[in-house]
Formats: sequence, structure tokens, C-alpha cells
Amino acid sequence: MSTPTIAPEHLDDDFRPAGTDRFAARTALVVDIAAKFAEEVDRDSRPPREAIAAMKEHGLLAAAVPVALGGEGATLAELSVIATELGRACAATGMVFAMHQGQAMALWRHGGVGFGVAETIEAVRDGALVASSTTEKGIGGDARRSTCAIERDDAGRIRLHKDAPVISYATEADAIFVTARRSPDAPASDQRLVIALPAETTLVQTSTWDTLGLRGTCSNGWVLDAETHEDRVFRDDYAVISARTVLPVSHVLWASVWLGIAVEAAERARRAVRKQARAAVGQTPPGALRLAELLVDLQSFADTVRHAAARFDGVADDPEVLESTAYALAANALKIGSSERVTDLVTKALRIVGIAGYAASGPLSIARHLRDAHGAAVMVSNDRLLQNDAGLAIMTGVIL
Repeated sequence: MSTPTIAPEHLDDDFRPAGTDRFAARTALVVDIAAKFAEEVDRDSRPPREAIAAMKEHGLLAAAVPVALGGEGATLAELSVIATELGRACAATGMVFAMHQGQAMALWRHGGVGFGVAETIEAVRDGALVASSTTEKGIGGDARRSTCAIERDDAGRIRLHKDAPVISYATEADAIFVTARRSPDAPASDQRLVIALPAETTLVQTSTWDTLGLRGTCSNGWVLDAETHEDRVFRDDYAVISARTVLPVSHVLWASVWLGIAVEAAERARRAVRKQARAAVGQTPPGALRLAELLVDLQSFADTVRHAAARFDGVADDPEVLESTAYALAANALKIGSSERVTDLVTKALRIVGIAGYAASGPLSIARHLRDAHGAAVMVSNDRLLQNDAGLAIMTGVIL
């Protein structure tokens, strides 16, 4: 799916594919709130609570709930546009939205017919925020292995104990989806996904999220103990859930947020060049050519992200494609490429703006955007993804 040609006079309206406007007005309301508190969220390393409340109020967290389940059935292409707009205003808000959608969509695609799953779908339809706990100490950041295991009793109750180095926005979540081995005797890769609700879960904080950027995601370390019912265990194995939903959806929406960061940095660069032009009428500002180059690269980035979203929408119900090696390589390529492009584009914007962009604050400051951009490559390490790709690459042909 191609995005509109860039019009420098109206950069705010770019990168919105045709037919994705039904959420625009509500997104704009949330964007205003997210932007208002973005500096405070970053400075205080706190969750974007105001924006989360606004996403709940205006139905953005529930946007993808299928029509058949009482929702609006947003496509991934539509979610991608929302994520970009939120990312422009506040990267932390955008990432909360993106991470939530990657988990929430697994509910109706993989959850099954149990009461616990149905109850959670209803909660998401009403605006509940979902977080995830997929990494553990001792497994090197590999979300596809667990030491944590589901322990069952004869009454159908289950217990989990997970030492998680990272759970984003855990204190704000209405549910946490936890990966765990099927049983204490199961191998590390035999995982299921379990719904842990606050009333059934104890969290003990073990580390503080004091980072360079993306500070508002509040991805602290936690020891999670949950006691719930087997009715809250997803139907499908986590390998299936990850391949068909969590990995492709998350990578598209993360990339969409990073695109938003780059778009906002480019907009500030555009404003800086226009200011230079007004100060020297009749002369081409020194940053104008660099701005034109930046917008070309930005358009290419946007086209890549929107194409990936449209591609998922086209094969969303085709397990054979989604579980293929070629599709996994493509999803990883999107994440790796986008996380590298965002830092490059924001750096170029910073150089166009100059010292005003280098300032820690101010209308042309790009400091927060650059710090947030650098989080992209280490959020699920690019090196880990490339290592996985190395083994997959010899099994398939060129991916297009």
C-alpha cells in the first residue's frame, strides 16, 4: 500500500493511507493529550496515564476487537496509522498502544472458548489494557523459551512463578499475558500463554526502568506470582500465537511508532528551514536540500511500514503463510530495518535544525526523539533477530 506523495507544506497530513480515517478524530483527541504530557512522562519516567485513559475513553485500545464480538474490527493498516500518530506525540504512548494490540489480538485469534478468555475479550472491548510477560531471567531474552511452568491441581487451579526482567507498564495493565511451559516436565520451548488478572496476581518489583529513552514505558523488572484457573490458558501453543499474531503485529506496530518519531523530527526540521527562509527572502536556506533528502527517505520508510501492514491484512487468516520461514524473515527484516532507519532519520533532522534541535527542550528540540529512537534497536535485540535469521535464511529464497 503506497502513501501519498510528500507535500512539505502539509507534513502533518502525510503518511495516512486512503480509507483509514474512521479513527482519525478520536486519535487526534488522544494525540493532544499525549503531546501535552509527553515531556513530563519522559522527565519523570512515569507511565503516560493521561493518554492511556484517553485511549480507553475513545476506544483506541478496543479498536481491533472483531465486529462479530461487538467491536469495530480495525485492520492492522488502520492500527498502524493510529500508532504513527501516537508515536509522533509521545513515543511511550505509541509503544503502549502497539504492545497492547499485539497481545490483545491474540485473544480472539488463539484464545479458545473458555469463560476466562471470553471474559477478557469483553474487558478489552470495554477498554482494558493488556501487558505481556514473555522474558525471564536465565534465558537470555529469548521469548520462545521459559523456565516458568504452569502448575496444576486437581481442581483446575493453576499457579505461575516468573522472574521477569521486563514487564512494560505493569502497574497500569488490566491483565498481563504470561508465557510459561505447559507443565513442570515440559521442555523450555513448549509454551502456553496465560491470562493473569490483577486480583489473582502479585508483583514484586526487582529493578527500575531508568533508561536513555522510551522512559514512559516503565519496563521495570518484576517477580510475578499468579494463581488462577486453567480456563485462562490460551487454546493454541505460544509458538503458533507468536508466528501468526504476536510477532507480525508487534513488528508492524512498533515500526509504525518509530515512523511517527521520525515524522515528528522531520516536521521540526521543516519548521526550522521555513524559519530560515523567512529570515532570508529570495535565498534557498542551507538546510533545504537536506530537508528534501530527508523527506525522500521518510517516504520510503512510510511505504515500507504501510506495505507490511497491508500484507498482514491480506494473509491474516492464512496460517500457512504466517508460519512460513519467508514471512518470519520478512517480519524480522521490518523490525531490524525500521529500528535502524529511525535513528538515521532523526539524526539527519537534528543536523538540519542545528543547535535548537540539540537543546534539551524547546519547540524545535529533537533530543527526546533521538533518545527514544535509539531504544528501537535494543528492544528485542537486532543481533538476536539476525542470529535467528541466519539459521532461517538458508531454508528459503529471496523475500519480497
